[in-house]
Amino acid sequence: MLTSRFDFTAPVPPAEELGPVHLIAIGGSGVSGVARMFLARGIPVSGSDRSDSPALRALEAEGARVHVGHDAAHLGAAQTVVISGAIREDNPELAAARAAGLRVLHRAQGISSLLAGRAVVAVAGANGKTTTSAMTTTALQGAGLEPGYVIGAPLASTGANAAAGREGAPVVVEADESDGSFLAYRPDVAVVTNVQPDHLDFYGDVETLERAYLDFVLTLRPGGLLVTHADDPGAARLAQRAREHGTRVLTWGEGSAADVRLTDVTSSGMSSSGTLTFDRDTGPVAAGTSVSLTLPVPGEHNVHNATAALLAAAVGLGASTDRALAGLSAFAGAHRRFELVGRHGDVEVVDDYAHNAPKVGAAVRAARSAADGRRVVVAFQPHLYSRTRDFAHGFAEGLAAADVVVLLPVYGARETQEDYPGVTSGLLAALVRESPAAPEVHEAEDLDDAARQLARLVTGRDDLVVTIGAGDVTEVGPRLLTLLGRDGGTA
Repeated sequence: MLTSRFDFTAPVPPAEELGPVHLIAIGGSGVSGVARMFLARGIPVSGSDRSDSPALRALEAEGARVHVGHDAAHLGAAQTVVISGAIREDNPELAAARAAGLRVLHRAQGISSLLAGRAVVAVAGANGKTTTSAMTTTALQGAGLEPGYVIGAPLASTGANAAAGREGAPVVVEADESDGSFLAYRPDVAVVTNVQPDHLDFYGDVETLERAYLDFVLTLRPGGLLVTHADDPGAARLAQRAREHGTRVLTWGEGSAADVRLTDVTSSGMSSSGTLTFDRDTGPVAAGTSVSLTLPVPGEHNVHNATAALLAAAVGLGASTDRALAGLSAFAGAHRRFELVGRHGDVEVVDDYAHNAPKVGAAVRAARSAADGRRVVVAFQPHLYSRTRDFAHGFAEGLAAADVVVLLPVYGARETQEDYPGVTSGLLAALVRESPAAPEVHEAEDLDDAARQLARLVTGRDDLVVTIGAGDVTEVGPRLLTLLGRDGGTA
Protein backbone atom coordinates (compact mmCIF):
# COMPACT_ATOMS: atom_id res chain seq x y z
CA MET A 1 0.00 0.00 0.00
CA LEU A 2 1.33 3.40 -1.00
CA THR A 3 0.25 6.15 1.35
CA SER A 4 1.06 9.78 0.76
CA ARG A 5 4.14 9.37 2.98
CA PHE A 6 5.36 5.76 2.76
CA ASP A 7 5.40 2.87 0.32
CA PHE A 8 5.08 -0.14 2.62
CA THR A 9 5.51 -2.54 -0.28
CA ALA A 10 8.96 -1.22 -1.22
CA PRO A 11 12.03 -3.20 -0.10
CA VAL A 12 13.87 -1.83 2.93
CA PRO A 13 17.67 -2.04 3.26
CA PRO A 14 18.94 -4.35 6.01
CA ALA A 15 19.60 -2.65 9.32
CA GLU A 16 23.38 -2.81 8.89
CA GLU A 17 23.12 -0.47 5.87
CA LEU A 18 21.09 2.22 7.64
CA GLY A 19 23.99 3.87 9.45
CA PRO A 20 23.29 5.75 12.71
CA VAL A 21 19.54 5.87 13.29
CA HIS A 22 17.58 8.73 14.88
CA LEU A 23 14.06 7.96 16.12
CA ILE A 24 11.54 10.75 16.66
CA ALA A 25 9.17 10.15 19.60
CA ILE A 26 11.56 7.47 20.76
CA GLY A 27 9.82 7.09 24.13
CA GLY A 28 6.50 6.00 22.59
CA SER A 29 5.23 2.47 22.98
CA GLY A 30 5.68 1.70 19.30
CA VAL A 31 8.95 3.48 18.51
CA SER A 32 10.79 2.53 21.71
CA GLY A 33 10.65 -1.13 20.77
CA VAL A 34 12.27 -0.43 17.41
CA ALA A 35 15.01 1.56 19.14
CA ARG A 36 15.62 -1.33 21.49
CA MET A 37 16.00 -3.74 18.56
CA PHE A 38 18.49 -1.44 16.79
CA LEU A 39 20.52 -1.13 20.00
CA ALA A 40 20.60 -4.89 20.37
CA ARG A 41 21.98 -5.11 16.84
CA GLY A 42 24.80 -2.72 17.79
CA ILE A 43 23.55 0.14 15.61
CA PRO A 44 24.13 3.69 16.97
CA VAL A 45 20.78 5.09 18.13
CA SER A 46 19.67 8.58 19.05
CA GLY A 47 16.20 9.92 19.59
CA SER A 48 13.96 12.59 20.97
CA ASP A 49 10.58 12.95 22.60
CA ARG A 50 8.50 15.92 23.59
CA SER A 51 8.74 15.10 27.29
CA ASP A 52 10.93 13.07 29.60
CA SER A 53 9.73 9.63 30.66
CA PRO A 54 10.92 6.39 32.25
CA ALA A 55 10.94 4.87 28.77
CA LEU A 56 13.34 7.56 27.57
CA ARG A 57 15.69 6.97 30.47
CA ALA A 58 15.53 3.21 30.04
CA LEU A 59 16.68 3.57 26.44
CA GLU A 60 19.43 5.91 27.55
CA ALA A 61 20.61 3.27 30.00
CA GLU A 62 20.66 0.77 27.14
CA GLY A 63 22.95 3.03 25.10
CA ALA A 64 20.74 5.43 23.16
CA ARG A 65 21.56 9.16 23.02
CA VAL A 66 18.24 10.77 23.97
CA HIS A 67 16.90 14.33 23.98
CA VAL A 68 13.84 15.96 25.51
CA GLY A 69 12.13 18.26 23.01
CA HIS A 70 12.57 18.40 19.24
CA ASP A 71 15.39 20.28 17.52
CA ALA A 72 17.06 19.77 14.14
CA ALA A 73 20.42 19.66 15.90
CA HIS A 74 19.38 16.41 17.58
CA LEU A 75 19.85 14.57 14.28
CA GLY A 76 23.60 14.66 14.77
CA ALA A 77 25.30 12.20 12.40
CA ALA A 78 22.16 10.21 11.72
CA GLN A 79 21.83 8.73 8.24
CA THR A 80 18.34 7.31 8.79
CA VAL A 81 15.36 8.76 10.62
CA VAL A 82 12.57 6.51 11.92
CA ILE A 83 9.16 7.93 12.80
CA SER A 84 5.66 6.81 13.62
CA GLY A 85 2.79 7.89 11.44
CA ALA A 86 1.78 10.43 14.09
CA ILE A 87 4.82 12.64 13.44
CA ARG A 88 3.86 15.68 11.42
CA GLU A 89 5.93 16.87 8.47
CA ASP A 90 6.58 20.19 10.22
CA ASN A 91 8.39 18.49 13.09
CA PRO A 92 11.78 20.32 13.03
CA GLU A 93 13.79 17.10 13.05
CA LEU A 94 11.75 15.47 10.30
CA ALA A 95 11.81 18.65 8.22
CA ALA A 96 15.61 18.87 8.59
CA ALA A 97 15.97 15.21 7.66
CA ARG A 98 13.89 15.71 4.53
CA ALA A 99 15.88 18.80 3.59
CA ALA A 100 19.17 16.93 4.07
CA GLY A 101 17.99 14.00 1.98
CA LEU A 102 18.26 11.50 4.82
CA ARG A 103 16.45 8.20 4.58
CA VAL A 104 13.10 8.45 6.42
CA LEU A 105 11.40 5.22 7.45
CA HIS A 106 8.13 4.45 9.15
CA ARG A 107 8.64 2.45 12.35
CA ALA A 108 7.28 -0.64 10.60
CA GLN A 109 9.92 -0.27 7.89
CA GLY A 110 12.51 0.09 10.64
CA ILE A 111 11.37 -3.23 12.10
CA SER A 112 11.37 -4.79 8.64
CA SER A 113 15.05 -3.85 8.23
CA LEU A 114 15.82 -6.08 11.21
CA LEU A 115 14.03 -9.20 9.99
CA ALA A 116 16.34 -10.53 7.26
CA GLY A 117 17.24 -14.16 7.88
CA ARG A 118 14.65 -14.59 10.65
CA ALA A 119 11.34 -16.44 10.57
CA VAL A 120 8.60 -13.92 11.28
CA VAL A 121 5.16 -14.15 12.87
CA ALA A 122 3.12 -10.99 12.26
CA VAL A 123 -0.05 -10.59 14.32
CA ALA A 124 -2.81 -8.26 13.12
CA GLY A 125 -6.50 -7.75 13.84
CA ALA A 126 -8.95 -5.27 15.26
CA ASN A 127 -8.92 -6.88 18.71
CA GLY A 128 -6.45 -8.93 20.67
CA LYS A 129 -3.28 -8.48 18.63
CA THR A 130 -1.12 -7.26 21.52
CA THR A 131 -2.17 -10.12 23.78
CA THR A 132 -1.89 -12.66 20.96
CA SER A 133 1.57 -11.34 20.07
CA ALA A 134 2.58 -11.66 23.72
CA MET A 135 1.12 -15.16 23.92
CA THR A 136 2.89 -16.24 20.71
CA THR A 137 6.15 -15.00 22.18
CA THR A 138 5.44 -16.88 25.40
CA ALA A 139 4.57 -20.08 23.51
CA LEU A 140 7.82 -19.90 21.53
CA GLN A 141 9.75 -19.19 24.71
CA GLY A 142 8.14 -22.22 26.31
CA ALA A 143 9.25 -24.27 23.31
CA GLY A 144 12.82 -23.12 23.88
CA LEU A 145 13.13 -21.10 20.65
CA GLU A 146 14.25 -17.85 22.37
CA PRO A 147 12.32 -15.59 19.97
CA GLY A 148 12.74 -11.90 19.37
CA TYR A 149 9.65 -9.73 19.68
CA VAL A 150 8.38 -6.22 19.04
CA ILE A 151 5.03 -5.68 20.74
CA GLY A 152 2.95 -2.61 21.55
CA ALA A 153 3.11 -3.23 25.29
CA PRO A 154 5.74 -4.67 27.64
CA LEU A 155 5.46 -8.34 28.56
CA ALA A 156 4.77 -8.73 32.26
CA SER A 157 7.37 -11.51 32.38
CA THR A 158 10.22 -9.35 31.05
CA GLY A 159 9.08 -5.75 31.52
CA ALA A 160 10.17 -5.04 27.93
CA ASN A 161 8.20 -4.42 24.73
CA ALA A 162 10.99 -5.69 22.49
CA ALA A 163 13.95 -8.04 22.52
CA ALA A 164 16.30 -9.26 19.83
CA GLY A 165 16.10 -12.91 20.83
CA ARG A 166 18.65 -15.53 19.94
CA GLU A 167 20.48 -14.96 16.67
CA GLY A 168 18.50 -16.61 13.88
CA ALA A 169 15.48 -17.32 16.11
CA PRO A 170 11.94 -16.35 15.04
CA VAL A 171 10.65 -12.84 15.65
CA VAL A 172 7.09 -12.00 16.69
CA VAL A 173 5.83 -8.64 15.44
CA GLU A 174 2.59 -6.91 16.37
CA ALA A 175 1.44 -5.65 12.99
CA ASP A 176 -0.55 -2.43 13.04
CA GLU A 177 -3.33 -2.28 10.49
CA SER A 178 -4.43 1.24 11.43
CA ASP A 179 -2.26 2.99 8.81
CA GLY A 180 -1.48 0.18 6.37
CA SER A 181 2.00 -0.34 7.81
CA PHE A 182 1.31 -4.04 8.44
CA LEU A 183 2.32 -4.62 4.83
CA ALA A 184 5.98 -4.04 5.62
CA TYR A 185 6.94 -7.32 7.32
CA ARG A 186 6.64 -10.18 4.78
CA PRO A 187 6.05 -12.82 7.46
CA ASP A 188 6.16 -16.61 7.42
CA VAL A 189 3.04 -16.74 9.58
CA ALA A 190 0.30 -14.12 9.46
CA VAL A 191 -2.14 -14.21 12.36
CA VAL A 192 -5.36 -12.24 11.94
CA THR A 193 -7.40 -12.34 15.13
CA ASN A 194 -10.46 -10.73 13.51
CA VAL A 195 -11.44 -8.27 10.79
CA GLN A 196 -13.89 -5.69 12.05
CA PRO A 197 -14.76 -2.13 11.06
CA ASP A 198 -12.14 0.05 12.71
CA HIS A 199 -9.79 2.78 11.52
CA LEU A 200 -12.32 3.81 8.94
CA ASP A 201 -10.91 7.32 9.24
CA PHE A 202 -7.93 5.90 7.31
CA TYR A 203 -9.57 3.32 5.05
CA GLY A 204 -12.85 5.08 4.32
CA ASP A 205 -15.03 1.98 4.09
CA VAL A 206 -15.13 -1.67 5.12
CA GLU A 207 -14.44 -2.95 1.61
CA THR A 208 -11.14 -1.07 1.45
CA LEU A 209 -10.27 -2.24 4.97
CA GLU A 210 -10.88 -5.88 4.06
CA ARG A 211 -8.83 -5.52 0.87
CA ALA A 212 -5.96 -4.22 3.01
CA TYR A 213 -6.10 -7.34 5.20
CA LEU A 214 -5.95 -9.50 2.07
CA ASP A 215 -2.96 -7.49 0.86
CA PHE A 216 -1.35 -8.18 4.25
CA VAL A 217 -1.90 -11.91 3.84
CA LEU A 218 -0.53 -11.81 0.30
CA THR A 219 2.77 -10.47 1.68
CA LEU A 220 3.39 -13.92 3.20
CA ARG A 221 6.65 -15.50 2.12
CA PRO A 222 6.32 -18.57 -0.20
CA GLY A 223 4.77 -21.46 1.74
CA GLY A 224 3.62 -19.13 4.51
CA LEU A 225 0.58 -19.75 6.69
CA LEU A 226 -2.44 -17.63 7.56
CA VAL A 227 -3.95 -18.38 10.98
CA THR A 228 -7.32 -16.76 11.46
CA HIS A 229 -10.65 -16.94 13.24
CA ALA A 230 -13.46 -18.89 11.57
CA ASP A 231 -16.13 -17.48 13.91
CA ASP A 232 -15.45 -13.87 12.90
CA PRO A 233 -17.31 -13.06 9.67
CA GLY A 234 -14.65 -10.67 8.39
CA ALA A 235 -11.85 -13.12 9.14
CA ALA A 236 -13.83 -15.97 7.56
CA ARG A 237 -14.17 -13.93 4.37
CA LEU A 238 -10.43 -13.26 4.51
CA ALA A 239 -9.70 -16.98 4.85
CA GLN A 240 -11.87 -17.75 1.84
CA ARG A 241 -10.25 -15.09 -0.32
CA ALA A 242 -6.76 -16.13 0.81
CA ARG A 243 -7.47 -19.74 -0.18
CA GLU A 244 -8.65 -18.53 -3.59
CA HIS A 245 -5.19 -16.97 -3.98
CA GLY A 246 -3.52 -20.29 -3.10
CA THR A 247 -2.49 -19.30 0.42
CA ARG A 248 -2.16 -21.99 3.09
CA VAL A 249 -4.83 -21.24 5.70
CA LEU A 250 -5.62 -22.67 9.14
CA THR A 251 -8.71 -21.48 11.02
CA TRP A 252 -9.82 -21.91 14.59
CA GLY A 253 -13.16 -21.32 16.24
CA GLU A 254 -16.10 -22.77 18.11
CA GLY A 255 -18.18 -23.31 14.97
CA SER A 256 -18.19 -26.35 12.71
CA ALA A 257 -16.40 -24.50 9.89
CA ALA A 258 -13.14 -24.24 11.84
CA ASP A 259 -10.13 -26.44 11.04
CA VAL A 260 -9.28 -26.46 14.75
CA ARG A 261 -12.38 -26.51 16.93
CA LEU A 262 -12.51 -24.98 20.37
CA THR A 263 -14.84 -26.55 22.90
CA ASP A 264 -15.41 -26.26 26.65
CA VAL A 265 -14.32 -22.61 26.58
CA THR A 266 -14.69 -21.25 30.09
CA SER A 267 -13.44 -18.44 32.28
CA SER A 268 -13.57 -18.64 36.04
CA GLY A 269 -11.88 -16.35 38.50
CA MET A 270 -8.48 -15.38 37.16
CA SER A 271 -8.10 -18.31 34.77
CA SER A 272 -9.60 -19.59 31.54
CA SER A 273 -9.45 -22.82 29.57
CA GLY A 274 -10.60 -24.71 26.51
CA THR A 275 -10.06 -27.86 24.43
CA LEU A 276 -8.64 -27.78 20.91
CA THR A 277 -9.45 -30.54 18.44
CA PHE A 278 -7.66 -30.65 15.11
CA ASP A 279 -10.24 -31.62 12.50
CA ARG A 280 -7.66 -31.98 9.75
CA ASP A 281 -4.03 -32.96 9.45
CA THR A 282 -1.91 -29.85 9.78
CA GLY A 283 1.47 -31.51 9.32
CA PRO A 284 2.99 -31.17 12.79
CA VAL A 285 -0.34 -32.07 14.44
CA ALA A 286 -2.37 -35.04 13.16
CA ALA A 287 -6.11 -34.92 12.53
CA GLY A 288 -8.14 -35.98 15.55
CA THR A 289 -5.61 -34.71 18.06
CA SER A 290 -7.12 -32.93 21.07
CA VAL A 291 -5.20 -30.83 23.55
CA SER A 292 -6.23 -28.92 26.65
CA LEU A 293 -5.36 -25.27 27.04
CA THR A 294 -5.26 -23.61 30.45
CA LEU A 295 -4.36 -19.97 31.01
CA PRO A 296 -3.71 -17.96 34.19
CA VAL A 297 -5.66 -14.99 32.78
CA PRO A 298 -9.44 -14.46 32.69
CA GLY A 299 -11.70 -14.07 29.67
CA GLU A 300 -12.99 -16.51 27.08
CA HIS A 301 -11.52 -14.21 24.42
CA ASN A 302 -8.09 -15.05 25.78
CA VAL A 303 -8.67 -18.74 25.04
CA HIS A 304 -9.15 -17.72 21.41
CA ASN A 305 -6.04 -15.51 21.51
CA ALA A 306 -4.00 -18.37 22.97
CA THR A 307 -5.30 -20.79 20.34
CA ALA A 308 -4.06 -18.48 17.61
CA ALA A 309 -0.71 -18.23 19.38
CA LEU A 310 -0.41 -21.99 19.71
CA LEU A 311 -1.25 -22.59 16.05
CA ALA A 312 1.26 -19.97 14.93
CA ALA A 313 3.98 -21.53 17.07
CA ALA A 314 3.26 -25.23 16.57
CA VAL A 315 1.88 -25.39 13.03
CA GLY A 316 3.41 -22.23 11.59
CA LEU A 317 6.91 -22.59 13.00
CA GLY A 318 7.04 -26.25 14.04
CA ALA A 319 7.48 -25.64 17.75
CA SER A 320 6.73 -28.46 20.17
CA THR A 321 2.99 -28.39 20.87
CA ASP A 322 3.41 -29.70 24.41
CA ARG A 323 6.14 -27.19 25.26
CA ALA A 324 4.23 -24.32 23.68
CA LEU A 325 1.17 -25.27 25.75
CA ALA A 326 3.34 -25.36 28.86
CA GLY A 327 4.61 -21.88 28.04
CA LEU A 328 1.07 -20.57 27.62
CA SER A 329 0.03 -22.10 30.93
CA ALA A 330 2.47 -19.68 32.58
CA PHE A 331 1.50 -16.62 30.54
CA ALA A 332 1.91 -13.60 32.82
CA GLY A 333 0.08 -11.03 30.69
CA ALA A 334 1.05 -7.76 29.07
CA HIS A 335 1.07 -4.18 30.26
CA ARG A 336 -2.42 -2.62 30.44
CA ARG A 337 -4.08 -5.87 29.34
CA PHE A 338 -6.26 -6.62 32.38
CA GLU A 339 -3.20 -5.74 34.45
CA LEU A 340 -3.47 -5.65 38.23
CA VAL A 341 -2.83 -2.10 39.44
CA GLY A 342 -3.20 -2.82 43.16
CA ARG A 343 -5.49 -3.62 46.06
CA HIS A 344 -6.78 -1.78 49.10
CA GLY A 345 -8.76 -3.82 51.55
CA ASP A 346 -11.35 -5.75 49.59
CA VAL A 347 -11.12 -3.43 46.59
CA GLU A 348 -9.06 -4.70 43.66
CA VAL A 349 -8.10 -2.44 40.74
CA VAL A 350 -7.09 -3.58 37.26
CA ASP A 351 -6.41 -1.61 34.08
CA ASP A 352 -7.18 -2.48 30.47
CA TYR A 353 -6.32 -0.80 27.17
CA ALA A 354 -9.59 -1.73 25.43
CA HIS A 355 -10.79 1.12 23.24
CA ASN A 356 -13.14 -0.26 20.61
CA ALA A 357 -16.56 -1.70 21.31
CA PRO A 358 -15.78 -5.45 21.05
CA LYS A 359 -12.68 -5.03 23.23
CA VAL A 360 -14.63 -3.12 25.86
CA GLY A 361 -17.30 -5.81 25.92
CA ALA A 362 -14.62 -8.51 26.26
CA ALA A 363 -12.91 -6.62 29.10
CA VAL A 364 -16.16 -6.26 31.03
CA ARG A 365 -16.98 -9.96 30.54
CA ALA A 366 -13.48 -10.87 31.73
CA ALA A 367 -14.04 -8.65 34.75
CA ARG A 368 -17.31 -10.42 35.48
CA SER A 369 -15.44 -13.71 35.49
CA ALA A 370 -12.55 -12.38 37.58
CA ALA A 371 -14.92 -10.70 40.05
CA ASP A 372 -16.31 -14.10 41.01
CA GLY A 373 -19.51 -12.68 42.46
CA ARG A 374 -18.18 -9.27 43.48
CA ARG A 375 -19.48 -6.03 41.98
CA VAL A 376 -17.82 -4.94 38.74
CA VAL A 377 -17.17 -1.19 38.73
CA VAL A 378 -15.94 0.16 35.39
CA ALA A 379 -14.33 3.54 34.71
CA PHE A 380 -14.40 4.01 30.94
CA GLN A 381 -12.76 6.75 28.91
CA PRO A 382 -13.95 6.75 25.28
CA HIS A 383 -11.09 7.14 22.77
CA LEU A 384 -11.66 9.36 19.71
CA TYR A 385 -14.83 11.32 19.03
CA SER A 386 -15.36 9.57 15.69
CA ARG A 387 -15.17 6.11 17.27
CA THR A 388 -17.52 7.18 20.09
CA ARG A 389 -20.03 8.48 17.56
CA ASP A 390 -19.83 5.55 15.17
CA PHE A 391 -19.93 2.75 17.75
CA ALA A 392 -21.89 4.25 20.62
CA HIS A 393 -24.44 1.45 20.76
CA GLY A 394 -21.70 -1.20 20.81
CA PHE A 395 -19.91 0.54 23.67
CA ALA A 396 -23.15 0.86 25.61
CA GLU A 397 -23.95 -2.80 25.12
CA GLY A 398 -20.57 -3.84 26.50
CA LEU A 399 -20.65 -1.45 29.44
CA ALA A 400 -24.17 -2.49 30.41
CA ALA A 401 -22.78 -5.80 31.71
CA ALA A 402 -21.07 -3.95 34.59
CA ASP A 403 -22.74 -3.13 37.91
CA VAL A 404 -21.50 0.45 38.06
CA VAL A 405 -20.11 2.61 35.23
CA VAL A 406 -18.19 5.86 35.62
CA LEU A 407 -17.75 7.63 32.29
CA LEU A 408 -14.89 10.05 31.70
CA PRO A 409 -14.84 12.69 28.97
CA VAL A 410 -13.83 11.52 25.49
CA TYR A 411 -10.05 11.32 24.99
CA GLY A 412 -9.73 13.07 21.66
CA ALA A 413 -6.10 12.16 20.81
CA ARG A 414 -5.71 13.42 17.23
CA GLU A 415 -9.33 14.69 17.06
CA THR A 416 -10.94 17.81 18.54
CA GLN A 417 -14.34 18.30 20.13
CA GLU A 418 -15.07 21.20 17.76
CA ASP A 419 -15.12 18.82 14.81
CA TYR A 420 -17.64 16.52 16.52
CA PRO A 421 -20.32 18.67 18.12
CA GLY A 422 -22.61 16.76 20.44
CA VAL A 423 -20.32 13.73 20.72
CA THR A 424 -19.64 13.41 24.43
CA SER A 425 -19.63 10.74 27.09
CA GLY A 426 -23.17 11.83 27.86
CA LEU A 427 -24.16 10.10 24.61
CA LEU A 428 -22.92 6.78 26.02
CA ALA A 429 -24.40 7.47 29.46
CA ALA A 430 -27.87 7.84 27.98
CA LEU A 431 -27.55 4.63 25.98
CA VAL A 432 -26.25 2.62 28.93
CA ARG A 433 -29.12 3.87 31.09
CA GLU A 434 -31.57 2.69 28.41
CA SER A 435 -30.21 -0.88 28.44
CA PRO A 436 -32.51 -3.61 29.83
CA ALA A 437 -30.34 -4.33 32.89
CA ALA A 438 -29.05 -0.81 33.28
CA PRO A 439 -26.13 -0.45 35.67
CA GLU A 440 -25.62 2.54 37.90
CA VAL A 441 -24.10 5.27 35.70
CA HIS A 442 -22.04 8.30 36.74
CA GLU A 443 -20.25 10.94 34.69
CA ALA A 444 -16.91 12.38 35.77
CA GLU A 445 -15.44 15.74 34.81
CA ASP A 446 -11.81 14.60 34.70
CA LEU A 447 -9.35 12.01 36.04
CA ASP A 448 -9.36 13.34 39.61
CA ASP A 449 -13.14 13.52 39.68
CA ALA A 450 -13.34 9.94 38.42
CA ALA A 451 -10.99 8.77 41.19
CA ARG A 452 -13.01 10.62 43.82
CA GLN A 453 -16.30 9.20 42.58
CA LEU A 454 -14.87 5.69 42.47
CA ALA A 455 -13.51 6.06 46.01
CA ARG A 456 -16.95 7.07 47.23
CA LEU A 457 -18.62 4.22 45.36
CA VAL A 458 -16.32 1.38 46.49
CA THR A 459 -15.49 2.38 50.06
CA GLY A 460 -16.45 -0.43 52.40
CA ARG A 461 -17.34 -2.71 49.51
CA ASP A 462 -15.83 -5.88 48.05
CA ASP A 463 -15.48 -4.66 44.46
CA LEU A 464 -13.42 -5.18 41.33
CA VAL A 465 -12.65 -1.84 39.67
CA VAL A 466 -11.59 -1.86 36.02
CA THR A 467 -10.26 1.25 34.31
CA ILE A 468 -10.71 0.91 30.54
CA GLY A 469 -9.46 3.00 27.64
CA ALA A 470 -6.42 3.84 25.50
CA GLY A 471 -5.93 7.32 26.91
CA ASP A 472 -4.81 8.61 30.28
CA VAL A 473 -7.56 6.78 32.17
CA THR A 474 -4.74 4.49 33.25
CA GLU A 475 -3.87 7.18 35.83
CA VAL A 476 -7.20 6.79 37.60
CA GLY A 477 -6.40 3.46 39.29
CA PRO A 478 -3.30 4.69 41.15
CA ARG A 479 -5.15 7.88 42.15
CA LEU A 480 -8.03 5.80 43.47
CA LEU A 481 -5.70 3.61 45.50
CA THR A 482 -4.00 6.71 46.92
CA LEU A 483 -7.38 8.09 48.01
CA LEU A 484 -8.41 4.80 49.57
CA GLY A 485 -5.10 4.52 51.36
CA ARG A 486 -5.10 8.11 52.58
CA ASP A 487 -8.53 8.46 54.06
CA GLY A 488 -10.40 5.30 53.30
CA GLY A 489 -11.99 6.89 50.29
CA THR A 490 -14.07 9.46 52.10
CA ALA A 491 -12.47 12.45 50.31
